[in-house]
Amino acid sequence: MSLFKKIFSKEKKETLDKGLEKSKTSFFSKLSKAVAGKTKVDDDVLDNLEEILISSDVGVKTTLKIIERIEARVSEDKYLGTDELNKILREEIAGLLAETNVGNETDFSIPLNKKPYVIMVVGVNGVGKTTTIGKLASQFKRSGKKVVLGAADTFRAAAIDQLQIWADRVGVSLVRQEMGSDPASVAFDTLKSAVSQNADVVIIDTAGRLHNKVNLMNELTKIKRVMQKVVEDAPHEVLLVLDGSTGQNAFEQATQFTLATEVTSLAITKLDGTAKGGVVIGISDQFQIPVKYIGVGEGIDDLQVFNKIEFVDSFFK
Repeated sequence: MSLFKKIFSKEKKETLDKGLEKSKTSFFSKLSKAVAGKTKVDDDVLDNLEEILISSDVGVKTTLKIIERIEARVSEDKYLGTDELNKILREEIAGLLAETNVGNETDFSIPLNKKPYVIMVVGVNGVGKTTTIGKLASQFKRSGKKVVLGAADTFRAAAIDQLQIWADRVGVSLVRQEMGSDPASVAFDTLKSAVSQNADVVIIDTAGRLHNKVNLMNELTKIKRVMQKVVEDAPHEVLLVLDGSTGQNAFEQATQFTLATEVTSLAITKLDGTAKGGVVIGISDQFQIPVKYIGVGEGIDDLQVFNKIEFVDSFFK
């Protein structure tokens, strides 16, 4: 099918295939049971498929859209064999995602007309926020960009120390203060430092406490306002990091954070350790916010840009 063309290098593709292995195995074992003894796609098969998609964390709304599309195919072709179901699923999910403005990335890049390009990273503790920042810094540094990190999650000493370890490992500078310092002050200092160093990219870590949305909203708003004293239109990107292994909880976090601040892009981590990879399909479809990065392994190069064509191709291979 013309939708599927080679975009990633062989090595990147193998990493993606491996990272989605658990999700894929779980999905297809359920699918093979659903079509056992059946030769054509009938109402029973569609009901089972609906259950499988929902249990694979694709989400109810997106699942219903996929089922509708497959029903349309079934009514066009009165005898649709179950052996074709994998191919049809792949085509219809790719088609559905093709209608959304997400997953078009092919490599790590930033707009050339913003310098420094400021990324504010949000997300609850434990989702892989600091690790994502470190891996992003590594990718940008490798492409020749000067990167500065800001440790504005000042509520946890561990967060500051972990970011320092990543900064040292990647070879980029980190602006930090003591635990308990004002996060907006750290963000201000980070941008001042980045401007003086003529840096290309700034990545600011923030605290992820969702139990009090009003405080979180006020804090993130203050950080933005203070950054704009140094870089007028900062932040250029607000990246929400979600843990893919939490499945439906990731949808809930996305909902809560989009209410608390203006999220412009998403990173979904820990997909290699879970069978819940379908969450990427649902989140891509339901939130009008691009999934920009996915984590498919623990290695420094296992953060990939999300490309919907390659993702669906690996999932349904």
